[in-house]
Amino acid sequence: MIQTFEARIEPDGKVLLLEDVQLSEARRALVTILEDEPGSKVPVTALLSEQALADDWNRPEEDEAWSHLQHDQ
Repeated sequence: MIQTFEARIEPDGKVLLLEDVQLSEARRALVTILEDEPGSKVPVTALLSEQALADDWNRPEEDEAWSHLQHDQ
């Protein structure tokens, strides 16, 4: 089973897991380098397009077009 654990990588390359991990034997791992902190930087293009997309998507025609995907609660 693949498991994901959050870690921090120091400038010298040392990997510090942010939680305890117990394994029955040594395992291979992949390391993905992420941006600073989650949500700390929003792409400028996302901010610039937000209003235009809202104007287009927040219309009755759009609600009707996607209504078949709505679940009654």
